Amino acid sequence: MQVLNWVDWLVLAITLTAIVTYGTWQTRGSKNVKDYLRGGNTSKWWTIGLSVMATQASAITFLSTPGQAFNDGMGFVQFYFGLPIAMIVICMVFIPLYHRLKVYTAYEFLENRFDLKTRTLAAILFLIQRGLAAGITIFAPAIILSVVLGWDLLTLNIAIGCLVIIYTVSGGTRAVNVTQKHQMVVIFFGMLVAFFLIVNKLPEDITFTKALEIAGASGKMEVLDFSFSLNNRYTFWSGIIGGTFLMLSYFGTDQSQVQRYLSGKSVKEMQLGLIFNGLLKVPMQFFILLVGVMVFVFYQFNEAPVNFNPTATDVVLNSEYANAYKTLQKEQQQIFRDKQKIIKAYTSSNNPDAAKYISAANAANEELRQEARVLIDKAGESKNLKVESNDKDYVFIHFILNNLPRGLIGLLLAVILSAAMSSTASELNALGSTTTMDLYKRNVGEKTEEQMVKASRWFTFLWGIVAIGVACIANLAENLIQLVNIIGSIFYGNVLGIFLLAFFFKFVKGNAVFIAALITQMLVIALYLLNEYEYINLPFLWLNFVGCIIVIFIATLLQVFLNDEKQTT
Repeated sequence: MQVLNWVDWLVLAITLTAIVTYGTWQTRGSKNVKDYLRGGNTSKWWTIGLSVMATQASAITFLSTPGQAFNDGMGFVQFYFGLPIAMIVICMVFIPLYHRLKVYTAYEFLENRFDLKTRTLAAILFLIQRGLAAGITIFAPAIILSVVLGWDLLTLNIAIGCLVIIYTVSGGTRAVNVTQKHQMVVIFFGMLVAFFLIVNKLPEDITFTKALEIAGASGKMEVLDFSFSLNNRYTFWSGIIGGTFLMLSYFGTDQSQVQRYLSGKSVKEMQLGLIFNGLLKVPMQFFILLVGVMVFVFYQFNEAPVNFNPTATDVVLNSEYANAYKTLQKEQQQIFRDKQKIIKAYTSSNNPDAAKYISAANAANEELRQEARVLIDKAGESKNLKVESNDKDYVFIHFILNNLPRGLIGLLLAVILSAAMSSTASELNALGSTTTMDLYKRNVGEKTEEQMVKASRWFTFLWGIVAIGVACIANLAENLIQLVNIIGSIFYGNVLGIFLLAFFFKFVKGNAVFIAALITQMLVIALYLLNEYEYINLPFLWLNFVGCIIVIFIATLLQVFLNDEKQTT
């Protein structure tokens, strides 16, 4: 494992310091609520589009997605197929309504349509799930960087959180938007550099086309799955149906995204910003997955560790299972040598039988990796240690640290930390705004502009402390990008259903919606737990669709029985 030298440190420090300083300086002196919470409504469409994209593209995206492709191929891109559909619906329905009502948060609309308790419930559901997600967006890069670089995890959590708090508290929404533009430039440039370096590091006779063929021989290029099987987490249908409902909830009702486009100069700028995001997001995710596939191809010609998590390897090699693990390492080396001959035969003759042998060799290698995970888990248990044996999130960072030249390592680390900062800043900004406008102002009463801005700054700061706290006690899931989406899916369907009831079911009143939302949230949590313990088979993406349908059905049914004529529309 390479250790960072002064060039990497310099690139990393200059990039992050420049972003934080520029964002703080450009947005100093926000004195009123409109400037602080809606950026003074000055954002152009490209700023909105990049800010929306940066909010969603956290460090988890750039750490976990390549690892997802390395293990499972390109199929994960189907998760985003519903996004363009959602963007069109939001542009036609949500944006004109939010703009006409001049709301600061999405949940203000719910009080106008239903009542205060429904607005408060939706705001609280947002605060719970986004508060947890903010902690994970700090924790994800921190734990991986701490493992591969030997940095202290607690220090990293605090450092990332504090950098974000500085400019988010100082400049509010406009600071987030301004910095995210530059963060996305760093991210795009860094990922392009990484892609071309990976391709360049392949053997001279392996062209990009041949690299794709090798990946395809192991099933990594299977993009579309039209099966209706619930055993497959990512299919065309789960992406189109579950993904559309998830994206509608996220971009239409999640304040961390709503606040991004509410800062637009006009309805047209807001709509263009979201359309820009809808057109660019799927290709961007496809490209990031392709980077992961190219890393897979790279390790067809270069020996890879049995497990990419160096801490896990150290633990097992210093345990009673060391000899068994070393045996697996030797077996993997033999598979690698055999595979070189097979790949050479395949690339020189395109023999279809050779393609089958490549697939078989990689399947055998994956079995070894699975056996290694079992040994790591046993070693951790024997030492009473929490060791992460699933190494998907470590694949890309391992490649970066061991194969990129000096300076570019610092740039790619800046990409990861910039992504962490951009998404966390949006979340803290939205958490502070929602707490201020939906809970504090609505229950304390009208305050002066200066008092409201001051309150929003304090709430943003406090949510930053909460996020750092969550990051410090969080545990790794199977895959970090999935963990964030799982948290969202547990809450988003219910919240989206509330908004759809507000938009399209005019006869349904506040009491029915409030009771239905409480029942639905408990049911969705129960369904998730039943799936986790394998009593049912319901992939998390479908929770968005199921939650939305349940709350609409229960609210409609309750309204018939309640016949609540006292509520106003």
